[in-house]
Amino acid sequence: MQTLFSLISVLLFWIAGNLCNLSISPTGPVSVEALVGTSVTLAVSHAGVSRPEVMWFMGDRLIARWTVGDGSLSGVALDILKPEQDGSLTFRNVSLNYNGTYTVEMTQIGEAKVSATFDLFVYDIITNASLHTVSEDCVEGEEKFSLYYSTMRGEAKEVRWFFNGLQVKNASHYSIAGQKLTINQPSRSDAGHYTVLLTNPFSNETLQRNITVLYGPDKPVLKVSPTKAVFVSGESLFLSCQAEGEPAPSTSWFFNAESIATSGTGTVHLTNLKTSQSGVYTCVMVNTRTKATLQRNLTVIIYEAPSGGPYCSVQTVNGALLQFLCVWPGGAPEAQVSFPGLSQSASGYGNYSITINDTQRLHGQEIICKADHPLNQTQCSVIPRAPVDFLPVILTSMSEAERMTVVIRCSAEATPEALVRWIKNGDRLQTGSKYQISTNTTQLFIHDFNATSSDLDTYTCTAINPLGNTTMDTTLLGPRISNSSVFLSDDQTEVTLIWLVPLTSVITGFDIQMKGPELSSPSQPKRNIMTDFHTIRLMPASARNTTVSGIDPKSTYSFRILPKAGRNAGEPSDQHRIGPAAGLSGASIAGFAAGIPCAVLLLLVLLGFIYCGTRADRSPRDPVSRAVEKAVVCGSPLKPQSRQRGRLKPPPDYRLQQPERSGPLPSVNPCVRLATTV
Repeated sequence: MQTLFSLISVLLFWIAGNLCNLSISPTGPVSVEALVGTSVTLAVSHAGVSRPEVMWFMGDRLIARWTVGDGSLSGVALDILKPEQDGSLTFRNVSLNYNGTYTVEMTQIGEAKVSATFDLFVYDIITNASLHTVSEDCVEGEEKFSLYYSTMRGEAKEVRWFFNGLQVKNASHYSIAGQKLTINQPSRSDAGHYTVLLTNPFSNETLQRNITVLYGPDKPVLKVSPTKAVFVSGESLFLSCQAEGEPAPSTSWFFNAESIATSGTGTVHLTNLKTSQSGVYTCVMVNTRTKATLQRNLTVIIYEAPSGGPYCSVQTVNGALLQFLCVWPGGAPEAQVSFPGLSQSASGYGNYSITINDTQRLHGQEIICKADHPLNQTQCSVIPRAPVDFLPVILTSMSEAERMTVVIRCSAEATPEALVRWIKNGDRLQTGSKYQISTNTTQLFIHDFNATSSDLDTYTCTAINPLGNTTMDTTLLGPRISNSSVFLSDDQTEVTLIWLVPLTSVITGFDIQMKGPELSSPSQPKRNIMTDFHTIRLMPASARNTTVSGIDPKSTYSFRILPKAGRNAGEPSDQHRIGPAAGLSGASIAGFAAGIPCAVLLLLVLLGFIYCGTRADRSPRDPVSRAVEKAVVCGSPLKPQSRQRGRLKPPPDYRLQQPERSGPLPSVNPCVRLATTV
């Protein structure tokens, strides 16, 4: 009895021990397929422990961890993953990124770890699938030709290829890898209908494409049919070229090794032929894949007269000889040109020249060039002439560093063009740091010009050609004004200044100066009177007039122009006065100022005499000694015409203002001492 009880106790202990061990097992398939955007659960169940710890891994990465029966689910992305109380894991709105192998592990303190593994395959609906070729054409004899498919969305779980309805298998002629089917060593028998079938658990797609295999041409044939061998400018020409082949070979025409436009039938039509189209034409027929080629050449000759007319010219050679040129380019053949007046036997083609030693006899003579061509005969002429007199031109410029450059230009009319020699103080000038002569020798550049130094000198330019020469001296002057005048506007609020300068004066600009009230403006209505001349405007060297606005008709102004050469200023122009007092000269105003005090003194003396005479009549005359009574009398220097000039009249429309005369003021009459005997 006791033995039976012991056996039962051992059996119960063994059963309890085995029932309490932790275990886990999948409750569904371990290979799970899901559609993008749906939810899927990797389901498991466990036994032996009521509250095990659960951990889910995607590969080696932990993605969820929780304890069964625990309400706390920290560390779990609940918007993506949903932990289940039995240890299962649900994926919400799955995407293609969820593809992979997942492992679940369960543990309990004091117990061994248990696990289960799942494979999750996520598929999308196959859409926008298309079938392509790696190369455009499948050519017989090439190494390989490949087709491949592509989809915008969705992947195929199974791919099957078909040729003319028969499934294609991997073999020596066909190879299938990934999305590609490759035809090895294609031949014309591979031409036909190709199909690919794409399937996955949720969709399928069928794609088709016809493939043509190119070959030949097997027997190329060439035909050339020109209408004529020789053509005249303006005619038309047809060239044709054909050949048999499959596919039909392409036909191209070349002219002097350059491609020309060809019709689809291999014909070239040339209209209105020109000399430039004369030459060798080549027809080339090519199968672009087999490289079979056939060609034929045709030479076309075209006559055409040179365009335009001949051109005659003459130039200097070796400083003393004349070379006459006659040019009439183009044409087929080239035109024959000659100068019969210079040589009866010499001639050339297209471009001909002849050099003459005896030049003086040719001055003013017309030299004719005769030009002969099978389609046209014409001529041209040139008249050689010695240089004629000319006027020099002076130009000035300022650099940013305020360095002045003066340019003297001596350009004489001559045929051929004259060369110019430049001389200063008997020395011939050469190009250097100070002086620079232009390529055609007609301009002399004087750098770092100083208007107060020896740069103001006489420069001589001599224009020379084999027929003669002419010389001109140019004396550079400092900045100066030769003449100036002013005009007043109708409303007397604007004044226009006009000035002239000497032809050889070196000038870089002008300062317009004014004396009198400031010019008015909307922003500055008040006027301050300027007693000295000040610059109100800067004008460039090319300026010869300017208009000044803002003049007060009731005020008097003085204007002058100050010429400048760089920082050096020349003598200003005459002063021009405008305004109500413009008619009074400086001498008249000075006479008024000096005469007023003298007139007051004279009046006082006369009043004294009158007063003394009245008293003398009332009292007896006593004998007195003779005494000399002296009185000072000053006469006014004002003359009637001066007073008349003081009454100013309004200026007429744009009347020319005469420059103010400068000179000594007229002398004022000295005070006259009067002697009276009493």
